[in-house]
Amino acid sequence: RRYLESLNAYARQFIQSAPHPDVDAVHGIPPTVAIEQRTSRGGHKSTVATLTEVYHYLRLLFVKLGVQYCPKCDVPIDAQTEESIVSLIKRQFRGKTVLLLAPMVVARKGIYKELAQWAQERGYTHLRVDGRMHPSNDWPKLDRYKEHSIDLPVGEIKLTASSEPALSQLVQQTLSLGNGFVVVCATSKSKADFKSNKLYSSRCACPKCGDGFEALDPRLFSYNSSIGWCSGCFGTGLALKGFDEEQTGEEGSWRELEDKQTCKQCTGKRLNKTALSVRFKGENIADIAGLSVEAAQGWVKTLKLDSTEKAITKDLMSELFHRLDFLNKVGLGYLSLDRAAPTLSGGEAQRIRLASQLGSNLQGVCYILDEPTIGLHARDNERLISMLRALQKKGNTVIVVEHDEDTIRQADHIIDVGPKAGINGGEIVCQGSLNKLLKNKVSLTARCLNEPLRHPMTELRDQERRLSNPVEFLTIESVVKNNLKNLSVKLPLRQLVCLTGVSGSGKSTLIRGVLQPNIKAMLAKGKRAKTSNLQYCKAFEGWQSIDSLLEVDQTPIGKTTRSCPATYIGIWDPIRKLFAATVEARVRGYSPTRFSFNAGNGRCSTCGGNGMVKVEMSFLPNVEVECEACGGWRFNSETLAVLYKGKHIGEVLKMSVDEAVEFFQSISSVHHSLRLLQDVGLGYLTLGQQSPTLSGGEAQRIKLVSELAKAKPNLRGTAQHKLYVLDEPTVGLHMADVDRLIRVLHRLVDVGHSVIVIEHNLDLIAESDWLVDMGPEGGVKGGRVIAQGKPLDIIRRMRSHTARYLQPLLA
Repeated sequence: RRYLESLNAYARQFIQSAPHPDVDAVHGIPPTVAIEQRTSRGGHKSTVATLTEVYHYLRLLFVKLGVQYCPKCDVPIDAQTEESIVSLIKRQFRGKTVLLLAPMVVARKGIYKELAQWAQERGYTHLRVDGRMHPSNDWPKLDRYKEHSIDLPVGEIKLTASSEPALSQLVQQTLSLGNGFVVVCATSKSKADFKSNKLYSSRCACPKCGDGFEALDPRLFSYNSSIGWCSGCFGTGLALKGFDEEQTGEEGSWRELEDKQTCKQCTGKRLNKTALSVRFKGENIADIAGLSVEAAQGWVKTLKLDSTEKAITKDLMSELFHRLDFLNKVGLGYLSLDRAAPTLSGGEAQRIRLASQLGSNLQGVCYILDEPTIGLHARDNERLISMLRALQKKGNTVIVVEHDEDTIRQADHIIDVGPKAGINGGEIVCQGSLNKLLKNKVSLTARCLNEPLRHPMTELRDQERRLSNPVEFLTIESVVKNNLKNLSVKLPLRQLVCLTGVSGSGKSTLIRGVLQPNIKAMLAKGKRAKTSNLQYCKAFEGWQSIDSLLEVDQTPIGKTTRSCPATYIGIWDPIRKLFAATVEARVRGYSPTRFSFNAGNGRCSTCGGNGMVKVEMSFLPNVEVECEACGGWRFNSETLAVLYKGKHIGEVLKMSVDEAVEFFQSISSVHHSLRLLQDVGLGYLTLGQQSPTLSGGEAQRIKLVSELAKAKPNLRGTAQHKLYVLDEPTVGLHMADVDRLIRVLHRLVDVGHSVIVIEHNLDLIAESDWLVDMGPEGGVKGGRVIAQGKPLDIIRRMRSHTARYLQPLLA
């Protein structure tokens, strides 16, 4: 807004004005770095090193100090004389007619009209663009966002005994135009054979075979560039069927694929032979990327550089060491730098995002973090808090949106917003020190801090009674995947089972990487399926009573602005039918489709049923403003004229869940689902809230409600046996809402379902029926079952980090 106001009147006329801001004034804003929640981890071309920018510094290191070797001869690349280039061309293309081209552009984006004009003015009639000849006077429209390689055809010559002087002159001219490089290809009467290009260089060539090489470029070491990636896997390091250079690896089909094999061409190193033939201190860049964070930091620390090398890499090595050190301090020293993003656990991904921003060593900055403790064990929380305190001591301001009790208690200043959620919130209940908050009688946060949950919650269920009955067990034996080495585990069915352990201990690998794919495969084959084609384990028993598997994760419930809680949990169709059944609607001949904001004649034609209109800001990100035609109601005036209990359809969409529970109390099909939303602490959401605006925790709880709504007993009084797998369902929950969630999860178990939860929240862990604690540490130091059993038994295990933090709750 300030930027736009600084423009002159002429410039402002091309930019639509943004709506009035929601505040009158904001003062004292320093430079700000905001780190939001993200549930996606990234594709197979994203690694620990690229996500934290460690790889960027490694690429620069190899460009500046790397020694290039010939991939075929394994000898160092050196400069080459014009005479030797002429001799090589004569020997390798003897008796043929050849075309000499000067490389002008090597894999760069742009349209290059000026280059074509330059060539035309100097009498060059054609340029070769991406392997095809184009006239310089009729230049094609190139894709400005795609990388192009452009060569200038300098001259054609037939190689005979008498043509050596002319060849020498032509090579000299081409090297001059091509900045020390010349491309040679054989030609015939019809066309040049561009597939058999040969590159020669007066700067970078093999003294043994004569092959020329481009000057070292950071893109040569990039997985995302055609210059550097392995042509067999396009930078993923994996043999993915159907994957090509047009794919990014971010697509869900590639990200979630479990039947993955290492690329045979690069043996998983992601880069081509030319890139892997560049060495620094005897190592190529893939060797360094294959080290763990801890080992890489040791390598940097013990690296011996001469005075020239130190001068060249002074700032580079400092940044590289600092980022590796930060990763180590947040407990990720065990991760290898080339570890692919999709294989990371939620906690690992969260800390890597933090490390990429917080490791930049800025000062005088305001850091805003949205729930940084997501995915972290209580032990790891202490490390994170110490890192945030270190940032503050450097002169930075750290603002954290958080529900974690330890973080709240460590804060210098607390702002408590409430008193409740949605329309019942939006006020500053308390701000000041922890002591001031604890004395506040209105604050729900203060109440939870003063009166924490008592465990076990005996009024909820009898833990001993539930496990004293004979139980079924799902048994998995000899698991080998990632850091799980010959692991065996027993998981009781029709119970609330909690997997615990420090981040990276193997929880996600066991459940999402082994249990889920095997159960899905078995269920697809039927109840009598033989367990002959097991994945990552030797035995998988006890699954036969399970009818279906439901994974309730934190991925968005919809990507479009028209997706909302009402449509996802299935109450919008009954609501549309209610409006269509009114007298006014029947008189007008309206069917339920009239009340759809996705299609039909009932929605606003100006905003297309979105309620908002996107305004392009030219120089800035687009801004969404309320649609003036419908006032944000999403529907046209004719549709809004139909009322149900005094409300039109647009007003229903803007109701909070709490309001809608009362409004639809008599409509059981709608009321039941709305009450479930209340039960999981989502009463503050509006029915029409756009799905992309929901947090990961909110999306997960909405998915849980959609399944709870289906969990009704059949005629025999028992529900179908479903296995629910949840990954940190407490994400985004206030301490008071965790209580509600625990009750909802036990409700699922009470009707005969099995619930497996990967969780770090101690209150939920304390209320589970069975614990499987993994560790003892993360990465190669983890992957084992430290303890399994009832929570009261687990707290006696001295090796368990979880037991140490759980004991005070159950003592």
